[in-house]
Amino acid sequence: MTSDTSTLPRWDMTTVFPDLRSPEFEQACDAAARDIAALAELFDAHEVGRREPAAGRGPLLDDEAMARVFAEVVDRYNAVLDATGTLEAYVYAFVSTDSRDDQAQAALSELLQQKMRLAQLDTRFTAWVGSLDAEALIERSPVARDHAFLLHQARQAAAHQMSPAEEDLAAELGLSGGTAWFRLHQDLTSQIMVRLELDGEVRELPMSEAQNLAYEPDREVRRRAHEAQIGAWQAAATPLAAALNGVKGETNALAARRRWETPLDAALFDNRIDRQTLDALLGAIGDGLPDLGRYLRAKARVLGLPLLAWYDMVAPRGGSDRAWAFDEAAAFIVEQFGTYSPALAELAARAFDLRWIDAEPRPGKGGGAFCMPLRGDESRVFTNYKPAYLSMSILAHELGHAYHNLQLAHRTPLQRRTPMTRAETASIFCETIVQQAALRRADENEQLAILDGALQSVVSTVTFTAAMFRFERDVFAARRQRELSIGELNEMMLNAQQQALGDAVDPTTIQPYVWAGVPHLYIPDLWFYNFPYAYGLLFGLGLYARYEADPAAFRAGYDDLLASTGLADAATLAARFGIDVRSPDFWRSSFAVVRADIDRFEELVGRHAASGSQA
Repeated sequence: MTSDTSTLPRWDMTTVFPDLRSPEFEQACDAAARDIAALAELFDAHEVGRREPAAGRGPLLDDEAMARVFAEVVDRYNAVLDATGTLEAYVYAFVSTDSRDDQAQAALSELLQQKMRLAQLDTRFTAWVGSLDAEALIERSPVARDHAFLLHQARQAAAHQMSPAEEDLAAELGLSGGTAWFRLHQDLTSQIMVRLELDGEVRELPMSEAQNLAYEPDREVRRRAHEAQIGAWQAAATPLAAALNGVKGETNALAARRRWETPLDAALFDNRIDRQTLDALLGAIGDGLPDLGRYLRAKARVLGLPLLAWYDMVAPRGGSDRAWAFDEAAAFIVEQFGTYSPALAELAARAFDLRWIDAEPRPGKGGGAFCMPLRGDESRVFTNYKPAYLSMSILAHELGHAYHNLQLAHRTPLQRRTPMTRAETASIFCETIVQQAALRRADENEQLAILDGALQSVVSTVTFTAAMFRFERDVFAARRQRELSIGELNEMMLNAQQQALGDAVDPTTIQPYVWAGVPHLYIPDLWFYNFPYAYGLLFGLGLYARYEADPAAFRAGYDDLLASTGLADAATLAARFGIDVRSPDFWRSSFAVVRADIDRFEELVGRHAASGSQA
């Protein structure tokens, strides 16, 4: 672990290749291009693609021969996916931390060309697999048995494909369409500088640093930073609105061509849940919004305010809140992960010791946090660390993703394809381990700070899920008619946020340009990114409740659950722990965990107010 608490770590990518200009990296890129070309030749040789009766076509392979062909195709395809996945993660590690790195941008552009060819092959593969006799193949082929869920999913996916020529064209045009709009958003937002006055001096800060000022105790600093950010987003809004219109327009067109009634139906299929599950989840969220409003009003009392402004929502309390330095947070996370299992603690220790983490905010680096698999059981964690409980919680969350990647490492790339609804399972669980441990060790004053940080995270997930789901639904519907102006996008955003927040936040302070800064809205193949996060949060809390009820039984099945997130639909996996995700009762019971935290937060706020002590 880093010993200098005045500096934050940057991740080490030299364990993969020396650098982007190294012969080793160039050779790996050349090998990937050759392997993709060879895979295309294999597909051609075995007529991998949509299988339709045609005059003059030779006899179909018998079941035994098809089993051999399937095994060869799947093994080769998995090998190519493994190699290109590592290359993509390696290059993205440079682009995401410095979008001004021209060498990295050039490498990414070249790699995206290869990814486009691979996407075209993936479409052929899905069509081919969807046309096979799945049960006969599974009976005769061990490889097919290992990929049984893929076979069954492919049949449904193939029914929503365009013609082969149209799918090829869509993948090719996507590089200069949705993918180009997404890259524009990434590059532009990572390079935005925010001009504001701090300590009597006018400074220019990267957007990520300006956003971190929301955690400052001085309300005037928070207000100025908030208003300066709005000004910066306003200045960049024209290209960002064009990007959003471009991505959503493309999505609408492709969804219609692929015979989806709406993009939401495609998103439900991709996330392997049904409408009944979504309705149960959103219903529980709607029921829980008044409780989150209770928290926000209590937060206002903590800060001595009649009503929170938007820029007060993650503000620290006055007084002696603990500042979690990065090294202190790292040690605490490893220790608490160890209370669950040695394997979880070892994973976290590796991440810190082997420099898997990039925690330093800096110019050219994007905002937010994520974890990406790199190769084998290795991951890389991206965050913008601020010495506060919430940042430690985010770090624990992202390391949970790394633990999930560890459990998936022995699966093939095709088996590892985990929908977003399941991708949050381990991260929420690990975040909750750290939260509960911190609460047990804290006095009442610090408990208030910890609960505040935890509930901030819930608000950012659940409340904003309600808002962003409504926003994205409305944008998709309106975009079918025409492009949307900046003013219209702002109005949609404000209306969605106000409906979710109710009267708990001053509506005149709500940030209207939230749509400009959310990268998920611009990812061309990620439709309705929002509800999977709420699903993951509440599902993870439900799992934690089962862990507390019977730790031994939970440990016996949890790692296997994580290793199987790409092998079954949501309802099937949840049933392993006796959970019915189609039932509103489960989601309400998960939200009860949040409600208990809110009750405790209100109780502590009341005690501080009654005693006259500073909260």
